[in-house]
Amino acid sequence: MKLTPLHDRVLVRRLEEEEKTAGGIIIPDSAKEKPTKGEIVAVGKGARDESGKIHPLDVKAGDVVLFAKWGGTEVKVDGQELLILKETDILAIVEEKKGGKVKAAAGGCC
Repeated sequence: MKLTPLHDRVLVRRLEEEEKTAGGIIIPDSAKEKPTKGEIVAVGKGARDESGKIHPLDVKAGDVVLFAKWGGTEVKVDGQELLILKETDILAIVEEKKGGKVKAAAGGCC
């Protein structure tokens, strides 16, 4: 099944968090929170303003993003759990930097 988000919504696949802390302690499943980092699978065409003009989204399929912990609607497509979010629920685009460090680029909404 193909799922295409409408308007200013995006379809996100959550990325799993590390199972160990930096000190090597293994985190049990019962103590884990749902990840707030994910990869965008699909995006809508954009939001319409009052005059009817479409404003494209600042994110695209393939972007890795950080999103609000309690935002979005969970859906299951072909056995895979995905999340439908409004673009405003996305907090930042994650850009991998050389040396394994992560740089977060702020979203350009509102």
